[in-house]
Amino acid sequence: MTLAITLRFDAGTLLLDGAPQDFASPAGSVWDPRVKQWRAPAWKYREVLTALTRAARAGEIEVTDAARAYNTLTLTHRAQRPPFAHQTEAVAAWKRAGNRGVVVLPTGSGKSYVAEMAIATAQRSALVVAPTLDLMNQWYDVLVTAFGEKVGLLGGGYHEPADLTVSTYDSAWMHMDRLGARWGLLIFDECHHLPGASYLGAAESSLAPFRLGLTATLERSDGREALLDDRVGAVVYAKGIKELAGDHLADYSIETLMVDLTPDEAEAYGLHRETYRDFVAGEGIRMGSPDGWQRFLMASARSSEGRRAFLSYQLQKRIALASEGKIEVLEGLLRQHAKDRTLIFTNDNDTVYAIARRFLVPAITHQTDVKERREILERFNDGRYPAVVTSRVLNEGVNIPEARVAIVLSGTASVREHVQRLGRILRRQEGKRAILYEVITRGTAEEHQSDRRREHDAYR
Repeated sequence: MTLAITLRFDAGTLLLDGAPQDFASPAGSVWDPRVKQWRAPAWKYREVLTALTRAARAGEIEVTDAARAYNTLTLTHRAQRPPFAHQTEAVAAWKRAGNRGVVVLPTGSGKSYVAEMAIATAQRSALVVAPTLDLMNQWYDVLVTAFGEKVGLLGGGYHEPADLTVSTYDSAWMHMDRLGARWGLLIFDECHHLPGASYLGAAESSLAPFRLGLTATLERSDGREALLDDRVGAVVYAKGIKELAGDHLADYSIETLMVDLTPDEAEAYGLHRETYRDFVAGEGIRMGSPDGWQRFLMASARSSEGRRAFLSYQLQKRIALASEGKIEVLEGLLRQHAKDRTLIFTNDNDTVYAIARRFLVPAITHQTDVKERREILERFNDGRYPAVVTSRVLNEGVNIPEARVAIVLSGTASVREHVQRLGRILRRQEGKRAILYEVITRGTAEEHQSDRRREHDAYR
């Protein structure tokens, strides 16, 4: 008698219903004594089903696929223009890799159009996962325009799964254990977010055989982007800013402006940095090591000396990132570019609000109400606001095509952050040439951070 096995989706996993414990189960499966069945991760659906189908063709078993709940679609891509060469190449590379993989393209180069083409190619129920509510709303508009079909939403108070759905990362990982069989194609926008400890569940609890990751900056400081190779696919296509500038992105230039601390700032900076560095050295902590920052936090919490060192760390950093010289340079640049749409980036909200008060420009931080943020960006794009100051919330996920000048007063040492900020001003327009100013305080740790940021080929 032929063994009958039914593959089922169960709480973000797969069950091999009917397979006895001595069955030669597919790789990745484990025997679950609680239910006396073989269980496999949902994201291995294609691999498990392929193994079972081969066994069925060999006459060893009968297999029924009851796990899949996604539909085959007949979507018409209502494209308004032919794709650019790099978009066609990206989708072709994705198809060659079995409709799986990561596409790395700069901000403004049309990653959403690549996603539209992938959906039209796959013709399967699809879920687009985005990191913010703003991006979720943008993707909703993109899909409605592209296909003219009902588009569901997960997140922001909505729970409306459909054949085409857009979700936030938060909602995706929270609901995927129940909805993970619902879609055959997953698209992870800004997929460098996915390897976070929680968000990864959005990929692992889904059985979608087709997967696409989109990002402008894949690398993470913790190296966890390597986890995408199995959960989404390897990088199948990549183009840099330099390769697309001029044709598909605005031409641009980058200027580094050095400023000096005032005598009082220099004295205070030196004293606080010495206090902080002496403590770190005394504790044997190497701040450049992977666990350096965590060790410093733990050590600084154990004594009054440590707490003084942590306060000194904060103060020396604040002096370097918001020196008076930077504010004077900013004032000059705002005068110079009075007729250009300008974004001002800082590392912290306190500096954002100080600049907003001093120069009477609107501010956007994580504390800004959604409606207010939308209104500020609309007025920026239509020219009523010539400048906006922000910390990190505009690093990604906003459409501000009119921005031509970026002034980076401070930031982290992250290459990704700097490339994202550059990307904000690279939307192509006729005759547009963008410029990014990086303002660095001479003689501080900022110089080293600037050197690290500029390792990306976009700055060479």
